[in-house]
Order: sequence, then C-alpha cells, then structure tokens
Amino acid sequence: MSSYEVDEEDLSAVHAAKSLGVSPECVFKTLVARDDAKRILVACIPAAEEIDLKALAKVANAKRCELVAVKELLALTGYIRGGCSPLAMKKQYLTFIDASALEHENIYVSAGLRGVQLVLSPFVLIQATHAQCEPLIKH
Repeated sequence: MSSYEVDEEDLSAVHAAKSLGVSPECVFKTLVARDDAKRILVACIPAAEEIDLKALAKVANAKRCELVAVKELLALTGYIRGGCSPLAMKKQYLTFIDASALEHENIYVSAGLRGVQLVLSPFVLIQATHAQCEPLIKH
C-alpha cells in the first residue's frame, strides 16, 4: 500500500502517479459505466488514458455504454470519486482491465480511500475481481 497527499482540486490518477513518483502507465483508474441493458460495468485503465466506450461495450456484449454520473458512484460502489477501488464494491460487477496491465509486474489501483493506492500484480487483481483483460483505451 502507498499513500500520498490528496489535492481536492486534482483527484486524477495522473496526480496520484506523480505524487507517488511512479509512471502513470502503471497507475490504473477505476471507471464505472452502465450499458444499454442497465448493467453496471467496471473498467480499470491507465491513469493518463481515455476509455474507449465502444470497446468496453463490445467486450461486455452490449450495444453501447456510458459512464455513470459522479453522484451515482457512492450508491453503486460504496466509493467516492478519487477513491473508487475495483475491489470490494457493494456488488460484484462485470469488471474489465485494460490489457496494458499485463505489461507490468505490479500496478497501482485505489485502495478505496482518496490518497491510498494498493500495489499488486495485475494477475492478482484479475483473479480478485473476476475481470477480463481487454484493450479498453482510445488510440
């Protein structure tokens, strides 16, 4: 586990990476989406990248999906923006991790609190979340 000073003005995963002194490529932010069938989907992607919602929909076998509103996060996941972990959410949602995670021995994900990151093997995260590893970012 690693912790850093939280900046309420910048809750981004890129800020977390800089504060921890690690590459944004190995810090994964957790995003929550809803597909056209109203299923909740969780996606973990590298800090500096943008999610490709079409790619997420495709791997989830959905027609389309969109990110949920920040105000819905706490009720759906038990976490707030800037502290959303893919682990131990209120429910077990369909989870996807960007394939680039496999390029790293260890990756960082939120521990569920702002300013606290877990450091773990991507394989451990995949196993713990029952995730699929797929290309999820825009190129």
